[in-house]
Amino acid sequence: MSSFSLGKELAGTVRKDGAATLQDEVAQLFVEARDDVYRYLLSLGLYPPQAQEGAQEVFLRLYATLKKGEKIQNPRAWIFRVAHNHGLKIRSRQTSQGPFDAELELRIASSEMNPEQNVLEREQNLRFHKAVHGLSEQQQRCLFLRLEGLRYPEIASALGISASAVGEFLRRAIARLKRGEL
Repeated sequence: MSSFSLGKELAGTVRKDGAATLQDEVAQLFVEARDDVYRYLLSLGLYPPQAQEGAQEVFLRLYATLKKGEKIQNPRAWIFRVAHNHGLKIRSRQTSQGPFDAELELRIASSEMNPEQNVLEREQNLRFHKAVHGLSEQQQRCLFLRLEGLRYPEIASALGISASAVGEFLRRAIARLKRGEL
């Protein structure tokens, strides 16, 4: 099921009095955060098809959890926590497949540029990917979640660590990237 069809399916029911239903709320959150969750799952090492399915699964789990009547204080942090756990589970099952080729993805995505721009962009992106891959796994996760706009407490909740640990992982990652040690 494509992301569009899932969003459309979730948004399919609106009460006659105009009040937002649970489906509407989840559909709205899906529209706002699906790309962020998809990119985060890619950053965990999932291949694009698995990341797409994983992102949809996360929002289906959100809907099921809310439908049971459970209260979620911070839905965005909850979504990333579920995405993190689900993504690690998927990644452990895909070890028999080859690694995701960031260079190939960049070539496909940047085919609209002229050849010179294409080469420069690809080289810059490859340097960045190599630098980030030189960070520890926790540093990478903290960095990607921060880039998705999550605050330290939300990242801490998603990864199951303290906010001060998040700060330390990010400080070390940024310092390492600035020094160019990678």
